[in-house]
Formats: sequence, structure tokens, C-alpha cells
Amino acid sequence: MTNPAFPRFHLAFPVFDLEKTRSFYKDLLGCTEGRSCEIWVDFDFFGHQITAHLHSTEEDMISTNPVDGENVPIRHFGAILEWEEWHKLAERLQKAEVEFLIKPQIRFQGKVGEQATLFIKDPSGNVLEFKSFQDESQIFAAETKSQTH
Repeated sequence: MTNPAFPRFHLAFPVFDLEKTRSFYKDLLGCTEGRSCEIWVDFDFFGHQITAHLHSTEEDMISTNPVDGENVPIRHFGAILEWEEWHKLAERLQKAEVEFLIKPQIRFQGKVGEQATLFIKDPSGNVLEFKSFQDESQIFAAETKSQTH
């Protein structure tokens, strides 16, 4: 869970089926449900509030940019988890035979910003990234000029 000393974010996003969305976020990811009505539902997303809003048309939400050898979906959201929590989630997703957009891996290995990462889609095509850092000081670390050349 998120440290209460840090601000929490709120994100609203489109979905096409609230029941599939509930199942994905509650049953698969383990998020608790908050308030809801017939057209939206809130979830506790690892200490942050996300709201799934029913949307009637399906749009292509996947454009990508290259990042460390992978085509990373531009539009995505996610959570930075503790190292062990990330590994438990990755294992749970693999056991559930979830289709990964980017399989669980270590990105920027041996470089500034080294992190565990994985990308999946929810039932409405929203892309989620889950990542973790063994060294949390690397979350916002930047390479120096000598490291980029």
C-alpha cells in the first residue's frame, strides 16, 4: 500500500463492461471496490482511487513508443509496488494465464532506473503497467551525461 505521507492520485478511465471490469480489478488484481452506480465504479488501486466509467464505443487505445527494446503503450497507468508484492502479482497473473503486452522483466538492467515491469490490458483494453524498484531512490533518478554516451 501507499505511504499515507505521500499524495494519492485519482484516475478515471473508460470501460465497456462493468462486470468484467469488477472481476478483473477485484478478483484478479485484488483491489477493493468503493462507491458505484450503474455507470461507474471506484476501486482502491494499491492505495490510489481509480474510477471505471462505462463508455459506449470502443476506440484503439494502443499507440506505442520504444523503451529499452520494447514497444511501450503510450496511454497507460499503473502502480509502483514493493519488490516482493510485484513478484507475487506477476506470479498470480502468470498462473491465471493473463496475456501480457510486455512480459514480466527487469528493464534498464544494470543502469540508472533499473526496475521490474510488466504490462497487461483490462477487459476494456486499458493498459496497466506494474513496476518495482529494489532501490526506491531510482524511481526519479536521471542518467548523467557520462552515462548516456
